[in-house]
Amino acid sequence: MSDFDWWALALGAGHVALGLLATILVSRNRKPAEAIAWVMAIVFIPFLGALTFLLIGFGRLPAHRRAKQREVNTLMLERTAGPWRTSHEPDWPRWLGPATELNRNLGALPMVGGNDITLNDDYLGTIAQMADAIDAAQHRVHVQFYIGVLDQATEPFFQALARATARGVNVRVLLDHVAAQMYPRRRETAAFLESIGAHLHHMLPLRPWRGQWQRPDLRNHRKLLIIDSSVGFTGSMNLIEPRYHKAKNIKRGLSWHELMIRVQGPAVRELDAVFITDWYSETGERLALDTSPIELEAVNGDIDAQVLPSGPSFENDNSLKLFTMMIHQATTRVSITSPYFVPDESILLAILTTAARGVPVELFVSEIGDQAMVHHAQRSYYEVLLRAGVRIYLYRAPRVLHAKHFSIDNEVAVIGSSNMDMRSFSLNMEISVLLHGPALLADLLAVEDLYRGNSRELKLDQWLARPLRERALDNLARLTSMLQ
Repeated sequence: MSDFDWWALALGAGHVALGLLATILVSRNRKPAEAIAWVMAIVFIPFLGALTFLLIGFGRLPAHRRAKQREVNTLMLERTAGPWRTSHEPDWPRWLGPATELNRNLGALPMVGGNDITLNDDYLGTIAQMADAIDAAQHRVHVQFYIGVLDQATEPFFQALARATARGVNVRVLLDHVAAQMYPRRRETAAFLESIGAHLHHMLPLRPWRGQWQRPDLRNHRKLLIIDSSVGFTGSMNLIEPRYHKAKNIKRGLSWHELMIRVQGPAVRELDAVFITDWYSETGERLALDTSPIELEAVNGDIDAQVLPSGPSFENDNSLKLFTMMIHQATTRVSITSPYFVPDESILLAILTTAARGVPVELFVSEIGDQAMVHHAQRSYYEVLLRAGVRIYLYRAPRVLHAKHFSIDNEVAVIGSSNMDMRSFSLNMEISVLLHGPALLADLLAVEDLYRGNSRELKLDQWLARPLRERALDNLARLTSMLQ
């Protein structure tokens, strides 16, 4: 044989060996569909596929970070040993008790009562509300956002931080490292925080020359503000102007519609426990957990709330388990709002099964997408959902519905930072709040009514008539979504 033949034989044998090795390594502790997608990528584009797998194919954080999560979980469980008081447990649906036990086993935080929680879907109004809360701070302010940029829209928030530090308030700030590189004014933002005496650290930094490295697409996507363990905010909104400083968004006239919650009561210190865990992971400084007694009588609210952190620092897909359980328990109604809806197989099956049981299911998504691949992957699920009887509402452009929440039977809701997609379930560090309280649920139903009024309902015949090119893009994008 010629040298060329020998080289071809060697490359072919290497390709076969790589495929066999990939099949063994990739399938370990991985969902079958995800494993098959990775094996196909490695076999059909062997060297690039293998390199990509080495970069983003491992789904957990480094061992030392997971050890810190377990350490703080142990402390949180010790702090909350024994029964916890809730506002109206006798009124819970029968499945909610087991759900709270599931969450506590997964995330180490209890369901607590006596909370006063309000909704805010006004973007600039939420920034003003957070700034007002910071102005009342006496001891400490904890800020944690996936994206944090000092700009014209967020300036009231940052100026409130400056006034707080001037009063001697300890201000700690966590921002995601990779997200910070993707948006303008990161140096100006960091310089401002340093100039006022705030303590800034970036989450999950990628600095291999400093020994700081993990899978680069594992990100901290949480949004949190806690003031003195007395007032807290969380939800879907990032700390940036509502067009995200992107030229294409401005050109298309896009702006983001969010939903945040303002929390007063015992759940605030549970939100703070999540911040304390992330601060410990990034700085090595373990702040003290609030262990003071809770007097429900001193709180005017009557909402039960349970904070559930999730992400690759845990051994389980915490939010995926909760969301799947809740959808299966629905008897009268399911309403889901997610800007990026690329469901795990178990979530999709839960939705289809619930719809087949005759339970009305509705899904609110944006008519227009800001991330092309995710938007096309999301669209690939519409046909099977519509055939199952799920009603899909497309929130009208140019507004992008970025809120993340869902409600079950008009009784229980989840609001937080987690999308209903595989990235949020497995790759991003997220925060969700499980909620029970009639008044709050009524407010959330009113928000969903507003969405419905500003949306057009997608019909199956209309969807099946879309151009072949769009169908092809949707299906191709769906394949790439499995590469987790």
